[in-house]
Amino acid sequence: MAVKKPQQPDITYTTHEDFRIRLVLATLTGKSVRISRIRSEDEEPGLRDFEVCFLRLLEAITNGTTIEISYTGTTVIYRPGIIIGGTLTHDCPTSRAVGYFIEPLLMLAPFGKKPLMLTLKGVTSSQKDISVDTIRTAIFPVLQKFGIEREELRIVKRGAEPLGGGEVVLHLPHQVLQPQTLHATDTPQVAKIRGVAYSTRVSPSNVNRVIDAARGVLKATGSETFIYSDVARGDESGKSPGFGIVLVAETRHGWAISAEGVSTAGTVPEDLGKEVAAKLLEEISLSGVVSRNQLELALVMMVLGKEDIGRLTIGKAAIDERIIRLLRYIKDYFNLEILIKPHDANDNDMTCYIKGTGFVSSSKKIA
Repeated sequence: MAVKKPQQPDITYTTHEDFRIRLVLATLTGKSVRISRIRSEDEEPGLRDFEVCFLRLLEAITNGTTIEISYTGTTVIYRPGIIIGGTLTHDCPTSRAVGYFIEPLLMLAPFGKKPLMLTLKGVTSSQKDISVDTIRTAIFPVLQKFGIEREELRIVKRGAEPLGGGEVVLHLPHQVLQPQTLHATDTPQVAKIRGVAYSTRVSPSNVNRVIDAARGVLKATGSETFIYSDVARGDESGKSPGFGIVLVAETRHGWAISAEGVSTAGTVPEDLGKEVAAKLLEEISLSGVVSRNQLELALVMMVLGKEDIGRLTIGKAAIDERIIRLLRYIKDYFNLEILIKPHDANDNDMTCYIKGTGFVSSSKKIA
């Protein structure tokens, strides 16, 4: 008589904190996860619409995934299948921007059976989430450092808050077995500054005013600065008025440090331009090789790399509560600890030493 193997115990967490990264690491490792007490003390307990939407998106790009949600929505049991990829269309709620859904997919798509071609509809830039322009200009270069190339994010329509109406096409055709081992310890030197200022359903003069104000602040750096304008018209402008700007400082070694800002009701274009330019200068001063919005992706990719020790210099200011929690999740899922030491040449930086796990996706094992 065959003995039934005991079911692998779930990794358990509480609260909605870091919802996406918990599920991403579960999908990569094939380990099931149980998350309970999700907003259990709130007036409206349980999962929000964007979290349910993200679960459905994971279900769509995988095969064999099972999701159990309790009646109150305060407990989720997620048992991942294998990463498939493929061609999909997904409608996102206007409560979060499409960047909320794209960010975690960048960690999953390179390890699927098929290239991912995903059309997402909703809000393209918001106060809460990373914008599609930042993903295209600052996050994609991080993937390229790990040998993952040819990624594309095409903006078909821009959609501002609150009604959205935007549409983007994400294409991640490059499949890899393992990311390349990274050695990036030099303090970055900014070579040039690039940017894009965009608007939907407002006067194009707002874009010019944002650009002029940003240039005025960045002029003192002496770096070559070019900010181009993208004024969405007609059907390409979504359903709500708005404008924003993304600035990217490109370093001599091909990294990109970014800052962004999005208008709200009553925002003065000049104020937004100055604010984002100052934010970029602050980010450059606080960042090591990668900026804070790239660090989570870089650390996960290094963990997934070959069984070799990689090195990455990060700013001390980047090691916040969110990154500490990420290191704990890596320990939970991969049983791997990351060594962080002071940088040899710069007191404001730290160097991470990460031994890759030699990860091979379960979708590759049966491909």
